[in-house]
Amino acid sequence: MEYPFIDVLIIGAGPIGLACGLEAKKAGYSYLIVEKGCLVNSLYKYPLNMTFFSTADRLEIGGIPFASIQAKPNRPEALEYYRRVTDSQGLNINLFEEVTALEEAAGIYQIQTSKNTYQAKHVIIAIGFYDVPNLLNIPGEYLSKVRHYYFDPHFYYKQKIIVIGANNSAADVALETYRKGAEVTMIIREAELGRIKYWTKPDLENRIQEGSVKAYFQSHLLAVRENEVDVQTPDGQITIPNDYVLAMTGYQPQFHLLEKFGITLSPDLKRHPQYHPETMETNRKNVFLAGVICGGMDTHIWFIENSREHAVKIIQHIQKQTPTV
Repeated sequence: MEYPFIDVLIIGAGPIGLACGLEAKKAGYSYLIVEKGCLVNSLYKYPLNMTFFSTADRLEIGGIPFASIQAKPNRPEALEYYRRVTDSQGLNINLFEEVTALEEAAGIYQIQTSKNTYQAKHVIIAIGFYDVPNLLNIPGEYLSKVRHYYFDPHFYYKQKIIVIGANNSAADVALETYRKGAEVTMIIREAELGRIKYWTKPDLENRIQEGSVKAYFQSHLLAVRENEVDVQTPDGQITIPNDYVLAMTGYQPQFHLLEKFGITLSPDLKRHPQYHPETMETNRKNVFLAGVICGGMDTHIWFIENSREHAVKIIQHIQKQTPTV
C-alpha cells in the first residue's frame, strides 16, 4: 500500500514546531506538522491571565513580527499571533492527530498516527512537556480536589486553597486566587521563594509578610483528604482545613514517547535525550529534536526564545544532506 510521502514530518504544533514548518517551507521541502491537540496546545493550557516573562520580539518565529499592546504579551495575544502565523503562511498542519508509531526501513520512516500513515525521509520531534505533571506521590493525590493545572481564579472564590510550589506558576496562582476571594496557603519546600517574575515577587513577598497569604517554608504535603491536608513543617506536622490543592510542581517531557521512538536517554535522573547540538540529530539518523524536549528533566534550559534557532539548524543540516532541486 502506498502512503503519502513527505520530505519532513514534524511532530508537535507548538511555536518551535511551527518554526520548523516555516523553515522547511522556505527551503522548498514538502512537510507536514501533526499535533495531537489544538494549535500551540501547551500555550492554550496556560492560565487565562498569564503574562509572558519575555517581550513579544523574543516569541517571534520565522521573522514574522509579533505586535503586542503591552511590553510583555499575554496568553490571548500569543494564541492570536501563532494562529495568524499559521494562516498567513499557509502552514500544512493537521490538528488533533496523534503520532502513535515511528518505524524505519531502508532510510524511510513510516509514521503511524491516529488518523493516517505517512512516509518521510526526515522526522522532527518538537513536543513540549506540559502533558505530564510531576506527581506528589502522597496519599490522596488522585482525589478530584488535587489539580496540577490552573486556568481561572474565579472558580476558587471563597475556597480554602493550598498552593504547592515556589516559582512563577505558584506565585501567579497564589496571588490571583487570593485577589478573587480565596483563602490561600502556600507550601514551599525551600527556605525562600524561587524563580519568580521580577514584577510579581515583591507583591507576593508583601502579601506573605502581611499575612494575606499564609506560607509554610521548608515544608511539604504529607497527605490529602476530602476536607483537609496534612503538612510537615519545621515545627512538626499540622493539619489544615482545605477545599482544593493546586500542585504547581512542574511538568516533564513525554519520555515514554521518546523511548518508543528509539531515542536514547541518559541513564541519570536528568534523562537528557541524545542529540548533536550543531545539527539537533538524535541517535536515529534523520530524526531530530527541537525545542524544550531537548532539555530532558532540565525543563528550565530551553524556551521559545532560545530554541527558535533549532529549526534553522535542522533544516540547514537537511539541506546539506538532501538539497532541494
